[in-house]
Amino acid sequence: MAAARWRLGWGVLLCALHVRAACRRGSAVSQELLNEGFHRELLVQAELGGTGQWAEGCVVAARTHLPPGVYVDPYELASLQQHNVTKAVLIPDVVDVEAPEYSATDLTVLLYLQPDPRCWHCFRAALPVHGRYHRPAESSEDVLVALKRAEVLVCCCDERLSPECWQPAEVEAPCSGNKDHLCQWYSATHQPEYEELILRVPVGLTQHTFLVCVVTLLTTVLCSSLILAAVCRYGDFSLVTCLE
Repeated sequence: MAAARWRLGWGVLLCALHVRAACRRGSAVSQELLNEGFHRELLVQAELGGTGQWAEGCVVAARTHLPPGVYVDPYELASLQQHNVTKAVLIPDVVDVEAPEYSATDLTVLLYLQPDPRCWHCFRAALPVHGRYHRPAESSEDVLVALKRAEVLVCCCDERLSPECWQPAEVEAPCSGNKDHLCQWYSATHQPEYEELILRVPVGLTQHTFLVCVVTLLTTVLCSSLILAAVCRYGDFSLVTCLE
């Protein structure tokens, strides 16, 4: 009896370890920044092979948290969604695109991933992101903004996912883009190790403050003078009274 219990316990342990290993192999996600400067593209790629139950009707998304130094333009995103280029949900949905980094807040983005034709269990999507203006630095011409690793989410309204690999996630977002139809999202129980993606944003130098102010003032005075001269030369200042 003791030997049977020992074999049963050993079998359960091996099964649990096998499920854990399969779950770990099934939630690979990577991020990459494309282009240079303030205007970039965040490329997110996810691989869900080996997670057990998987259905074609499921929707895959990546939830990423953007720090105050980075933002997504909601008007640009709306245009991309209208042309079926990129689909995403911003939380909060109101973004101040003019705010500098020191007065902005964090932003959460739920980016819907599209199937990758090169891999049957791979998904990818690109999201335009923009760097905010930072305070001038004393020495470095770049400031580093750290982007945390994205979290893979799956929404299967008509399918049941393995509880060993997926757990319910608190996400209030539709599966198919229809805001009137919400369903349960799931996240991988075993997330990859913590890893950051570093974004370099150009900043000004404090030693150039006086020069920038002088050039800005002179440019403003010059442009204002040219506009005033043009108005005085070509403007019509006569008073016409129309009587009917």
